[in-house]
Amino acid sequence: GERLIDFCQSFGPNILGHRDPEVQSAVEGRLNDAWSFGACEPYSLELAEWITKNLSGVVEKVRFVSSGPEAVMSALRVARAATGRAKTLKFDGCYHGHVDSMLVKAGSGLAGETASDSAGVPKALSDLTLICPLDDEKKLAEIFSAHGKEISAVIIEPLPANFGLLPQRREFLQKIVDLAKANGSLVIFDEVISGFRVSIGGMAEQLGIRPDLVTYGKVIGGSFPVGAYGGKATLMDQVAPMGPVYQAGTLSANPISVTAGLATLKKMQRVDGWRDLNQRTEKFCKSLNEAFQKSDLPLQISFHGSLFWIHPPSEQPIRSLSQIPQNQAQGFKNLFHACVKQGVYLAPSGYEVGFVSLAHTPEILEESREKICKAAKEAYGRS
Repeated sequence: GERLIDFCQSFGPNILGHRDPEVQSAVEGRLNDAWSFGACEPYSLELAEWITKNLSGVVEKVRFVSSGPEAVMSALRVARAATGRAKTLKFDGCYHGHVDSMLVKAGSGLAGETASDSAGVPKALSDLTLICPLDDEKKLAEIFSAHGKEISAVIIEPLPANFGLLPQRREFLQKIVDLAKANGSLVIFDEVISGFRVSIGGMAEQLGIRPDLVTYGKVIGGSFPVGAYGGKATLMDQVAPMGPVYQAGTLSANPISVTAGLATLKKMQRVDGWRDLNQRTEKFCKSLNEAFQKSDLPLQISFHGSLFWIHPPSEQPIRSLSQIPQNQAQGFKNLFHACVKQGVYLAPSGYEVGFVSLAHTPEILEESREKICKAAKEAYGRS
């Protein structure tokens, strides 16, 4: 087969790279046990205890599901039950999986109104979701002024990473928390991508902001299917059998996924993996930016933690969809194919981010830098 240096990494879960030996050994050992019980078993409890111990300031209780969208769907249900309200506020440029009520786009221009962004989503569902541009405090205030007492929760990726990498100002995120609290609404951080990726405690830890609920996925499954949602105990106690909110799943917290996830997280913690990985990514991205400038290439690479995004140059940080250059998709298409020819695999969309893993050694990253620069020169006629 063809050798490719992979920066897609299954869109984020493979923080240790492919088939890490320690994770593989843990999974192979678990395969000798029963694979699914339909009841609580010690493996999921051990992962839950690890999460609540290491994220004690964010997650008091946690519940496992089988995917990120299930985690989002469940957290939204808890918020509606806890507040007795039906509407949710999301942000244009954040993605929360293929949950019906989250597949919406900006509508008529009135305060936060939306329209369906997918076939098969009834208007009655899309009407329950309001939408606000990222990094727009004025619009945010207008929406709360018009709908504040109807909003059950505000959901946001604290590090939006599905339509490019759009780092948010801490002040904007704090404004969301303040307005939500003033109006009796909850705040949900969707950390399916950023959780256990940018740091052990994700963006909530980095920002020093505590959401009411948080969703996880990707890294916590060690490259196997998983999702989780957690937060304040008073809210998580709303979920059956403790409370009236129904949520269940045949294969939720299956032993293989939680075993792989726990092995991944323990290794990352033991080897100080987050610090090491973030430092490698910073050095890699800065060296690429220097090379782009030196070769007069119309490219820039933004990064946060071990995530990066290649885009046309911008003097200011890109924080919202409206700031993304119109030629992003076509320009990246040419770069993507040139990179594949050089032996580097990026996610195949200009709006997807790249991921660095611990398997990307300094030597591999230097090789990648050279290959990406060569590909960029070919894509932009600088050869």
